[in-house]
Amino acid sequence: MGWSGTQNGALLRMAADDRFDVLPTGDRNLTFQQPLKALPLAVVVMETAGTELRDTMPLMPKVLAILPTLKPGQVVRVCP
Repeated sequence: MGWSGTQNGALLRMAADDRFDVLPTGDRNLTFQQPLKALPLAVVVMETAGTELRDTMPLMPKVLAILPTLKPGQVVRVCP
C-alpha cells in the first residue's frame, strides 16, 4: 500500500481512514505507545521472533480463528 516507513500514529490513522477492520502487527510496544482503545479497528499483535513470513505463518490459524470475534478498539495478542 506504499506505507513502508510510516510511523505508528500515522499508520494507525491511515488504517482507520481506509476502513481497516483489523491491523495485524509484530510491534509488541504499540499497545504502550498509542491509544488503541479509541480506534475504529482492532489490533492483533503477533508475538513472534520476527515479522518475516516464516515467523508469522504458524500463527495464522489462531489469527484467522479470532478475526470474527474482534471488536473496534480491541487489542489481542497471539503467541505461538
